[in-house]
Amino acid sequence: MTLEEFNVLPASDAFGLLRPLVNIPTWAKTVCAARPFASLEQALRVAEQATQAWQSPDIIQALAAHPRIGERAAGGSKEAQLSRGEQATLNISQQQIIDALQQGNHAYEQRFGQVFLIRAKGRSSQEILENLQRRLLNSPQEEQAETAEQLRQITLLRFKECFTHD
Repeated sequence: MTLEEFNVLPASDAFGLLRPLVNIPTWAKTVCAARPFASLEQALRVAEQATQAWQSPDIIQALAAHPRIGERAAGGSKEAQLSRGEQATLNISQQQIIDALQQGNHAYEQRFGQVFLIRAKGRSSQEILENLQRRLLNSPQEEQAETAEQLRQITLLRFKECFTHD
């Protein structure tokens, strides 16, 4: 879709396009309400500024839509399709990495009470595992900030990819 096409979509259609990018409806509403955008750069600035309003309950809600790293998202929803596409680049085929990610996910969930979230696109499975192990040493406050940053990166990457044909 082009930015021009997005600008003229009915509000409900624009919201429907953005809603699966992150499970925070207020973000999608804020971005939709800021249309029309003069450039992709302006759209990205608005999208990023809208992420700055996220609070802890927003992030918890968004995490509920994310599968564990290394696990395939189930279902046919747009969210599941996006997640499968992002994790497909990991090419996790070594049993040692699979086992380490499963153990790390379990330890992370026990420590922080939420799913481990990281932008998978552009990262190797080894890099993700190293980040998981490093982040297990974070304080809860540090981890909350790092999780929010990863969610921002994922959301903005997905948003930008909506307009790859612009």
